[in-house]
Amino acid sequence: MKISDQIAMCLQNLSRRKVRTALTTMGVVIGTCAIVVMISLGVGLQKSQEAMLAQMGDLTKIEIYNYSGGNGEGSIPNLDDSVIEQIAAYDHVDVITPVVQADWGKITIQCGDYQYSEGIYGVYPEALEKLGYELKEGKFPTGKEKEYTLLFGEYGPFSFYNPNGNGEWYDPYGGDDPPVDIFSDPITISVGNQDMEQNTKQPEQHEASVSGLLIGDWNKGYETVYGAFLSIDQLYELYQEYDEFNGISSSSSAAFNPRKINYDHVYVKVTDMKYVDEVETKIKDLGYDTYSMETVRKPMQEQANKMMLILGSLGGISLLVAAMGITNTMIMSIYERTREIGIMKVLGCVVGDIRTVFLMEAGLIGLGGGVIGVILSFAISLVLNMLGGGGLGGMMGGYYYGESGAGQISVIPIWLVGLALVFSTLIGLISGFSPANRAVKISALEAIKHE
Repeated sequence: MKISDQIAMCLQNLSRRKVRTALTTMGVVIGTCAIVVMISLGVGLQKSQEAMLAQMGDLTKIEIYNYSGGNGEGSIPNLDDSVIEQIAAYDHVDVITPVVQADWGKITIQCGDYQYSEGIYGVYPEALEKLGYELKEGKFPTGKEKEYTLLFGEYGPFSFYNPNGNGEWYDPYGGDDPPVDIFSDPITISVGNQDMEQNTKQPEQHEASVSGLLIGDWNKGYETVYGAFLSIDQLYELYQEYDEFNGISSSSSAAFNPRKINYDHVYVKVTDMKYVDEVETKIKDLGYDTYSMETVRKPMQEQANKMMLILGSLGGISLLVAAMGITNTMIMSIYERTREIGIMKVLGCVVGDIRTVFLMEAGLIGLGGGVIGVILSFAISLVLNMLGGGGLGGMMGGYYYGESGAGQISVIPIWLVGLALVFSTLIGLISGFSPANRAVKISALEAIKHE
C-alpha cells in the first residue's frame, strides 16, 4: 500500500466519525493548551526576573576583589598582569580590565583655575565599550594616544571647582551649567606635591585631551557618573613621575612599581550570562573574592525552573486524560472496523500497513490537537499579557526594586511550540500503539464473519 493510499484512508476514516474525532481532538487541544500556557507563565517569570536584574546591573559582568592582597607565594597569587592574562585566556571571557583608582592628591586634573575633585580611574581603554558603557558625546579612547586622554562620566564636568574661589559647587540636577567646557577649554594633568613646604618645585603640567563623555549609569558604577577614566599605562607613568618628583625611592613601600602591581579590583566581561558561573568558579578557585549578578540570578532561575516544572506537570495531567481518550477512540474504531480489517487481510494487505494506518490516525489526532492547542495558547497568552500589567516580575519583586513592568506575564518561545507539537503527536502515537497492535492480531476469517 502506497503512503498516499494510507494517508487517504486515514483521513477518510477520521472524517466518517466527525463528532467522535472532534471530541477526541478537543481533549488533546485542552491538554496541549494547558501545558503551553502553564510553562509560558514560568518562562514569563524567568524573563521578567532577568529583565529586572539587568536593570540592576550587568548580568555578564564579574567583579574581582583582592581583599587578601595576595602573597605572591602561597595559595593566593598576586593579582598582577600575569594573572590578568591567565583569566583573559579562559573560555568565554570577552574582555578584562583592572580598575585602579588613583590615590587622592597624587594626580591633579586642571582646567584653567578649576581643579577636578572626583575619582580618577586607570583602566584598559579598549575594554570600556565592551563593558557596556555608553557614550553621551565624543568617542572611546583607544589606549594608543600619545598624549594623556581622559574620558569623563556624565557629570564629571560639574566636579571642577576653584580652590581659590568661594567654594562654589555646581549642581547638575539644579539646572547649573558646568564651570568648564571639557572639549574646548585647555586641560592639563600633573602629579601632586607630597610636601609643599619642603619641595618648592612645581610639577610639570602635561597637556591632556578629552575623548568623550559617558552616559551616567549608577548600576554600572559611580565612575560612569562622576569619575574620569585614564589609560592604565598613562596612570603608571604619572605614578612613576610622582615617585620621582617627591623623591620616593623604588625600594620604599610607598613607591609604585608597575612590574609588581597587585590590583585590588578587576572587571571581567563574559560573552554570555550562561557562562558566568563557570568563569566565576575558576576565578574563585584562584583564591579571589568575586561578585556578579549570578549570585542573585541563579537562585531566582532555579525557582522559576521549579515553577515551570510544577505548572507543566499540572498541564500534563490534562494531556494524560486526552491520551486515554485517544486510546478509547481507537479501540472503538477497531471494533467498528473489524470486518474491514479482515477484508484487507484477505486481499493481501501487509500487516504492517494496517498498523501504520491506525497509528497514523492516532498521530494525526495528536498533531491536529497540538496545532490547534498552540494557536489557542497564543490567544490566551495575548489576553494574559494585556490583562497582566507589568508581568510576574512586578508581582515577584519588581516593585520592591523600583521596577513596575519587568516583562510579559506569559512568554511562548519557539522551542516551547516545537516541544508541544512533538509531545502531542507522540501522545497520539503512543496511545494508538496498543489498539493498532490489537488490530493486526485479529484473525482474518473471524473478522470477515464479524457483524
